[in-house]
Amino acid sequence: MATRALLLPPLILLFSSVCAAFATSASGEEFPRDGRVIELGDSNFEAALSAIDYLFVDFYAPWCGHCKRLAPELDEAAPVLAGLSEPIIVAKVNADKYRKLGSKYGVDGLPTLMLFIRGVPIEYTGSRKADLLVRNLNKFVAPDVSTLESDSAIKTFVENAGTSFPMFIGFGVNESLIADYGGKYKKRAWFAVAKDFSEDTMVTYDFDKAPALVSVHPKYKEQSVFYGPFEGSFLEDFIRQSLLPLTVPINTETLKMLDDDDRKVVLTILEDDSDENALQLIKVLRSAANANRDLVFGYVGAKQWDEFVETFDIAKSSQLPKLLVWDRNEEYELVEGSERLEEGDQASQISQFLEGYRAGRTTKKKVSGPSFMGFLNSLVSMNSLYILMFVIIVLIVMLYFAGQDDTPQVRRAHEE
Repeated sequence: MATRALLLPPLILLFSSVCAAFATSASGEEFPRDGRVIELGDSNFEAALSAIDYLFVDFYAPWCGHCKRLAPELDEAAPVLAGLSEPIIVAKVNADKYRKLGSKYGVDGLPTLMLFIRGVPIEYTGSRKADLLVRNLNKFVAPDVSTLESDSAIKTFVENAGTSFPMFIGFGVNESLIADYGGKYKKRAWFAVAKDFSEDTMVTYDFDKAPALVSVHPKYKEQSVFYGPFEGSFLEDFIRQSLLPLTVPINTETLKMLDDDDRKVVLTILEDDSDENALQLIKVLRSAANANRDLVFGYVGAKQWDEFVETFDIAKSSQLPKLLVWDRNEEYELVEGSERLEEGDQASQISQFLEGYRAGRTTKKKVSGPSFMGFLNSLVSMNSLYILMFVIIVLIVMLYFAGQDDTPQVRRAHEE
């Protein structure tokens, strides 16, 4: 009896660990939680939704090239996601085979990625690289607002958040004041309230009194402080305007982010946004952006994205840097006398440009290529374009072979 009593606790632990590796649906079907990518179809999809709180589904087709390239990224991310404090299980569905299932969830391009949170689907359109995939999905399952009780908790929160999203940390701020925004902007930023913190932390985050809401952009090494007022629209205006860095590098990813911002863009067009002169100018632009929060300050290099730059009538012979104000769609404005930045005191030139813009001394022009929405649509529709091209090629091949089959029959008919 004594031996049985000693063996019982280890057996219970072993049984518990085995059970933990599986999720069991109401129908009794078990789904592994050990980091494998599970295959789902018509017979077990609904059961998986019932059994798994956070289910990340890849709707794919065996013939899809993009799907094939995505598969190893999902294989790499799956065990990491399964090991989170709120585990996310990765699954895949052959949307070519199970078309009704794909149709039910609005799958119209491949691959389509969806995160099901307790059965409710959210389409995922972020990065598909394994490390960024983990970062982004971890954001979806995190609390709307985290509570931090010490300096060490603050440090851990910042480290775990990574650099993919901005952070808003309320020092001495009542959680109820930012709870709604934590939910509203959950997909775009981390939110936390720090209840206890030291003077060293105040120095680190550059604030001298509480309550204070600090926004941090780790990727761009930027941070700013909001001391209030915390009522009315002031708080949300600060959060909304701080979702983007003070100076935004314009590329395919940030262009999508601008879709959620209604401010006009002060756009600086450079020869090369990575050379030393450009980096110095970007620092000057950052100061101007901090003082003019009603505008977005963006920059782009002709070397980095010539197709985009050409829409503003920039040719290889154009004198750069050039400043303009873009409405993010089909129009932009040039400020009379401040079309380009000369060498010298560029801070004063930028101030003159902004004064001229606010005084209305501008000339309006139309972009000469795709509008902002045109660029977005071209980015979004690439998968659909590839699928359409594939279908057309298949039809051509089928018609060719059908013609080959018909020819002997026609010849035999004539011979008869």
